[in-house]
Amino acid sequence: MKTVLITGCSSGFGHETAQYFLERGWKVIATMRTPKDDIFPRHQNLRVLALDVTKEESIRKVIAEAGPIDALVNNAGIGLLNALEGVTVESIRDVFETNTIGTIAMTQAVIPQFRAKKSGVVVNVTSTVTLKPLHLLAVYTASKAAVNAFTESVALELEPFNVRMRIVLPGLAPSTKFAENAFAKMLPVPEAYMPTFEAVRAGLSAAGSPVTNARDVAEAVFVAVTEPSSPMKIPAGSDAVILAKTVGMA
Repeated sequence: MKTVLITGCSSGFGHETAQYFLERGWKVIATMRTPKDDIFPRHQNLRVLALDVTKEESIRKVIAEAGPIDALVNNAGIGLLNALEGVTVESIRDVFETNTIGTIAMTQAVIPQFRAKKSGVVVNVTSTVTLKPLHLLAVYTASKAAVNAFTESVALELEPFNVRMRIVLPGLAPSTKFAENAFAKMLPVPEAYMPTFEAVRAGLSAAGSPVTNARDVAEAVFVAVTEPSSPMKIPAGSDAVILAKTVGMA
């Protein structure tokens, strides 16, 4: 039985992905900053561990507790919606520490065991905002675009060891808590940008447009992990697939 370690499993994409792998006979190590007993139904193949991807000691501890794994899914991330003029350098660092450096650090932590056994997969969940620029998401987009570039580059150095890297790109997912959390972290939007902000908020709540569901992401991650012939970048969600085709990615 194979084992997958997934970050950011308290809700949304990570939570659904953990359940999806469990349903398909995998052992799952679901991680989150603050584990809670009621997040998942009890399952003999599930372990829930505390992990803060911004802390080196936390990463070392979870890798040791997890033991041998076959796949890593870097899903942990935070959003930031605001004009660049309205964000602090501290908040920018927070986004990059989690979304970018946390992903790189987790990948670095599993490489030795994957290289030694000449097998393993790392899937990094980024976003379709890296395919098409959107208003008020400059910092978030930069953090995810960096992960895309990192993934494609490190894939080259790991290829001789039969270790695969993949990227899953979700679209807009209004059913998850991601947008809610991004709004919660917002500093006041500068007055000059309020018309743009109101237009963005209206667009996020518009009904009838194609969107991404958490199950879409779980399915894409499973394909990335289990199918060696899968492409480097996999759009997840009907809106993501449409956008990928529009930009010539798929």
